[in-house]
Amino acid sequence: MAKVCQLCERGPASSQSRSHSKVATKRRHEINLQTKKLHGTRMRICTSCIKTIKKQAA
Repeated sequence: MAKVCQLCERGPASSQSRSHSKVATKRRHEINLQTKKLHGTRMRICTSCIKTIKKQAA
């Protein structure tokens, strides 16, 4: 299963991890996905989308 938000389609970002000697190795920043029911369907949504939905519902 892909690590992609089903609402905003945001996925993992890539960057570089630096050691003490400044050697760069590639790494992935995974997004924080949560499974939530939205309109009766179970979706994998990132936490920033959940926060936005809560703001719009209030």
